[in-house]
Amino acid sequence: MADVRVKIRSAEPADLDRLVSLLAALFSIEDDFAFDEQKQRFGLALMLENERGCVLVAEAEGRVVGMCTGQLLVSTAEGGLSLLVEDVVVDEQWRGHGVGRLLIEAISGWAKANKVSRLQLLADRNNMPALDFYWSLGWQTTELICLRTFLQR
Repeated sequence: MADVRVKIRSAEPADLDRLVSLLAALFSIEDDFAFDEQKQRFGLALMLENERGCVLVAEAEGRVVGMCTGQLLVSTAEGGLSLLVEDVVVDEQWRGHGVGRLLIEAISGWAKANKVSRLQLLADRNNMPALDFYWSLGWQTTELICLRTFLQR
């Protein structure tokens, strides 16, 4: 697989089914999220329509083998824009072949074009392969923790 050319491109509505299946794989290894096909499909559709967001896919052999999403945020700490990298997932068969690195490089390029000064993401503290991957790319941990609450609908 390493010899196969991987193309990074913007996601299209026709990619939605594959993106949902990639999120199912991602959420299966994260304790904080439960996969709900309807919710994930709706969220991805919103991301595809979001002008302040980016959904990228990695395509190889005519098939989507990875994805990365990000959303622009205003950072008071940076005095400008930051990018929240929301989802990074590569098909299990394609891990270790540079696909994730290509996706991160591409979303970083998108961020630079949008005058972003900082990228940030949340990662499962128990997903050592993912953490090792991010650390190998120069990402750093912080002293911050993530807190959340849910609003009644």
